[in-house]
Amino acid sequence: MHPDQQPVLDKGTLYVVATPIGNLQDITLRALDTLRKVDLVAAEDTRNSARLLQHFGIAARMQALHEHNERSATELLIKQLSEGKSIALISDAGTPAISDPGAYLVNEVRRRGYRVCPIPGPSAVATALSASGDLNSHYLFYGFLPPKHSARSKVLEQLAPLPYTLVFYEAPHRVMETVKDLSDTFGQERNITFCRELTKLFETIHTCPLSQAEEWLEEDSNRLKGEFVLLVDGQIETTSSDKENEETRLLEILLAELPLKQAVKLAVEISGGKKNRLYDLALSMQK
Repeated sequence: MHPDQQPVLDKGTLYVVATPIGNLQDITLRALDTLRKVDLVAAEDTRNSARLLQHFGIAARMQALHEHNERSATELLIKQLSEGKSIALISDAGTPAISDPGAYLVNEVRRRGYRVCPIPGPSAVATALSASGDLNSHYLFYGFLPPKHSARSKVLEQLAPLPYTLVFYEAPHRVMETVKDLSDTFGQERNITFCRELTKLFETIHTCPLSQAEEWLEEDSNRLKGEFVLLVDGQIETTSSDKENEETRLLEILLAELPLKQAVKLAVEISGGKKNRLYDLALSMQK
């Protein structure tokens, strides 16, 4: 398509439109063009989205679609699609349907044979990763952890062994207790990167060991304000030589106090190593 040509929106299509996560200048030209041309805008919070549209001089008919009405609103929106209308789905900030309402609507629209067209743009996950300097080429985006301590700790225990950078969203009123649980579960040596108020006036990006994380938050009350993206190092995989050294040291301690068979049995239970290999290692050590 020639750059000067204005695309015509397809009828009966749902456009998933990313909007700024803070700085309004981050909206794309394609997003603006789409929002101007669609018949209807489905928004997480119509009051917030109205301010965005007004800022860019866009007059649009709006329909609320949030976590409490998503299923009923989906039926209304699909009816609009069946009548040949074009719809833009937006959230309060960033890319819809990622830790925000919209996934159910997108799934139903596709399941019933209507077209879904993504209009890419701002994403808090990609923004945080790009500015973190994280050297791990793999990451796992979890989103929001459970709000209650017991459920949150259980999830973190499942995530602890993973070698990927772990990415979480967190609200300001819970960030301190979440960081404490991260430290308790993952240990204090792993690094955490705080990405706060991304693209906004008081944007903050700070990396430190989990052992220093709570202290850093407490040093300035302003650091507890705003929305957070938290990046936590994954579990460092030990090399085979590291593992062998650990197992040798473990057997040295156990063989000093116990008969060989008991020492090997305990070593298997503690390390998770294979019984035959640990037995052969113990025999060689005794010789």
